[in-house]
Amino acid sequence: MSNLSSQPASFKYLDVVASFFVGILIISNIASSAKIVDIGISIFSIPLAFDGGTILFPLVYVLGDILTEVYGFKTTRRVIWTGFGAMALAALVFFVLGVLPPEAYWEETAGTEAYNVILGGMSYGGIVLASLAAYLAGEFSNAAILSKLKVKMQGRHLWVRTIGSSLVGQFLDTMIFVFIATVTGVFGWEIFWSLVITNYILKCGIEALITPFTYWVSRLLKKKEGVDVYDA
Repeated sequence: MSNLSSQPASFKYLDVVASFFVGILIISNIASSAKIVDIGISIFSIPLAFDGGTILFPLVYVLGDILTEVYGFKTTRRVIWTGFGAMALAALVFFVLGVLPPEAYWEETAGTEAYNVILGGMSYGGIVLASLAAYLAGEFSNAAILSKLKVKMQGRHLWVRTIGSSLVGQFLDTMIFVFIATVTGVFGWEIFWSLVITNYILKCGIEALITPFTYWVSRLLKKKEGVDVYDA
C-alpha cells in the first residue's frame, strides 16, 4: 500500500491523465448540447435516441477509474473538482458570448438563434444544472465505490470493480442529467425514457468494451509511477 501524499511531485503522468479527463469532459458536454442522434433502433417501442456526448463521455469514467485505481480517491477527488470548475467556466463563457452583441455578417450567416440552440444550451439554466449535478453524483459515486471495492477485493478483479462502480455511477449520472434537463424544458418528456435507456446502455457498453484498455493503462502507470494506492 502506497501513501500518495508523501511524494506528489514524483508522478510523471498524473497531469496527462487529468488533462485528458477534463478535456474529454468539456468536449462531451458541448457534444451533448449540439445534437441528439436517432440510430433508428427501438427496444419495446422506445427509440434508442441519445445525445451526442454519449459517444465520448464514457471515456471520462474510464479515466476516472484509472485515476482511482492508480492514484487513489484523494487525487481523483481533486481531478473531479477540477473538471467541475472547468465545466462551470465553460458555461460562463458561453453565457457571456450569448449576451454580447453580434457582428452583422456573423448574424446573417450564422446567427444568434443558431448559437442559442447549440452552444447556448451549455450556458442556460436547465442544461447547466443537469450537467453539473449529474457529473458530481456520478463521478463521486463511481470513484468511491471503486476505491472501497479495491480494498475489499485486495486489488483483484479490476474488471468487476470498474464495471460494477460504473453501473452505479452511470445510472446516477444518466438519470439525474435527463431528469433535470427534462423538468427544466431542455428535453421533451416524450423522449425521456428513450434518452435514459439509450444513454445508459451505450455508456456502460462502451466502458465495458474499453476494459482491456483500462487494465493496460492502469498496470503501465502503476509500474511507471511506482504507486498503487489503497484507500483503507
